[in-house]
Amino acid sequence: MDYEHLIRQCALRNITLEILPTASDAKARVMALIADRQTVSTGGSTTLHQWGIVEALRQRNITFYDRFVPGLAGEALLAVFRQALTADVYVSGINAITADGDLMVIDKVGNRAAALMFGPKKVIVVAGKNKLVKDIESGRHRIKTVACPQNARRLGLSTPCAVTGDCAECRSPQRMCYDEIVIRGQSDPSRMTVLLVEEDGGF
Repeated sequence: MDYEHLIRQCALRNITLEILPTASDAKARVMALIADRQTVSTGGSTTLHQWGIVEALRQRNITFYDRFVPGLAGEALLAVFRQALTADVYVSGINAITADGDLMVIDKVGNRAAALMFGPKKVIVVAGKNKLVKDIESGRHRIKTVACPQNARRLGLSTPCAVTGDCAECRSPQRMCYDEIVIRGQSDPSRMTVLLVEEDGGF
């Protein structure tokens, strides 16, 4: 992947892209981009847990709308999702990043997709190099054959993709891919920062 090209393409889309060598660097950078006493929330993301970012946020002097509190479910969880839309900062993973700077997201409830598009004043996207793809078509292939099947297995679901490793465009009651969006840029050039790490992270 030509990082210089990707940085330029993101800049043309009003997205700031930073290349970081390690997950530890990414965690430190996320913490540096968040000020004390801000309101902060996150999307559902294996990467954020794997790299210790969720736990680090819990230790900060911030108001953290924590969607990962044990036992949080139903209307209480939806309330946190709605709070996240009003946050000063939203931290999220992503499912794919194309060589030209398109950001691709698959979502079940739509809360992560919504927050990435509108609501929080600032958005920090954290991604490992395994999320890099050539183009939109490659990104959809990655989502259908890597991200969704592995997440379904992690969650103990019995969707067709969890069994076969490939999307069947199912109507399973456990389906986790109702919303698919492509973020092609930002109207506010100060809103979104993407931290791309030269390590694999999440699915």
